Amino acid sequence: MTPHHSTPVRVRVLGTLEIVGDDGVSIALASPNLRRLLAGLVLNAGTVVSVDRLADIVWGDDPPTNATGAVQTLVSRLRGRLPQNGTHVPQIVTRAPGYVLDLADQTLDATVFAGLVERAQAAGADAATAAGLLDEALALWRGDAYAEFRDEPFARAEAARLTELRAAALEDRAEAALAQGDTDGAIARLELLTREHPLRERPHAQLMIALY
Repeated sequence: MTPHHSTPVRVRVLGTLEIVGDDGVSIALASPNLRRLLAGLVLNAGTVVSVDRLADIVWGDDPPTNATGAVQTLVSRLRGRLPQNGTHVPQIVTRAPGYVLDLADQTLDATVFAGLVERAQAAGADAATAAGLLDEALALWRGDAYAEFRDEPFARAEAARLTELRAAALEDRAEAALAQGDTDGAIARLELLTREHPLRERPHAQLMIALY
């Protein structure tokens, strides 16, 4: 299936944090501090994040002496790394008391994923359409959401929310496979899902039905 959501510039958080430029190449962000700053801005895209909050995300309990100046320097460096050309280019805007990341919905893979899942759910009894949309959505995942930051206080809640959405999408995909008569495919998906999420009730029930 040809993706419906491709844009020249993409921000990806369904796995290791990365920015993909309009040439399709991942932009190197080797500095841990730059990556933490970007993660903090992406998590709050469209909302002003104060300088103090950004300093806390980047340095935690060990901020530099001049935290405000250090954040300003980091923001300047990150702006220099962001794509300058292309469609829906992310922009860091200065807005008191800090900064806001202007990020189009179609640029962030997590938002695209959620939109595809909603469309699949809206497909209702059309299992083939739902399956195609869910396959497209699940293909966006490259690992754990916000992989390197998923256990950090500033990212933990959002990483958990996205992980829950993925698990529910996998359940919906197995349901679509069952509706299409693909019992073997449903069983394979559900066996993997029940191993990954042993406490979720729905996939266990689905697996019993599929095996029956």
